[in-house]
Amino acid sequence: MNYRHAYHAGNHADVLKHIVIARVIDYLKQKDKPFRVLDAHSGIGLYGLESTEAEKTFEWRDGVGRLFAADGAPIPLSDDAERMIAPWRDAVRSVNNPDTTTFYPGSPEIADWLLRPGDKISLNELHPVDHETLIARYGDTARIKISNLDATAFLKATSPPPERRGLILIDPPYELTDEGERVVRMLREGLKRFATGIYGIWYPVTGDGLDQSLRDAVAAMELKTLDVRLDVRSVERNGGLAGSGMLVINPPWRLADEMRLIMPELADRLSQGKARYSIDLKSE
Repeated sequence: MNYRHAYHAGNHADVLKHIVIARVIDYLKQKDKPFRVLDAHSGIGLYGLESTEAEKTFEWRDGVGRLFAADGAPIPLSDDAERMIAPWRDAVRSVNNPDTTTFYPGSPEIADWLLRPGDKISLNELHPVDHETLIARYGDTARIKISNLDATAFLKATSPPPERRGLILIDPPYELTDEGERVVRMLREGLKRFATGIYGIWYPVTGDGLDQSLRDAVAAMELKTLDVRLDVRSVERNGGLAGSGMLVINPPWRLADEMRLIMPELADRLSQGKARYSIDLKSE
């Protein structure tokens, strides 16, 4: 409850996470049938990069700030990589004036921008202030439903979605000591209700071993899983957020190849010293 993403919005972890999310949404849009995004840890949706919180850390400068200039101009990667990250770039542009980069979209805003009129969004945020901010920004409508439940209760209440197609985002702050175990339980329970859903699980890399224990636990479930990880610097215990990753369960069939195009350039662009990346695709 004490974690506020406003201090970290737009950092290297957000860039990786949201590029992956945008690629999955792009895949889901290729069929006419509607789908739903279920976001278990929504935050507030939109973050000011000139806010008091953001200016205490300036983490965004080593994230979105390396892909967009202050005047809003993109700092491009190769043509192939740019085609892959175009949905994410479009979402960032959508919340900024043409000549500025002063806002960063969270996952609710990215979904709201990229989804089609017939697609739906279910947002959940437990923090009371952030929950009210979500309601003020998006309302609670037929298209966007907003709740403030525990994340496990949220997934139980919303899975499977009526559309029987969708992306489930699990992105906790990992402040609780048992957060990794809670994530695995959420995934296991979610799959019982919605086995064909695409699950996106974000994890931090901080040198405390949480990332490895979480990845091992998911690997033991013998699911089709894509694990995309980016370390922007050497990982040291108590050294802060050195990297992050996305576990995608039931990944779109082309996602691994797409990330192989993106990740070498993203690692080079976001490096803070000694960057490395990995792309690990496991079949069932």
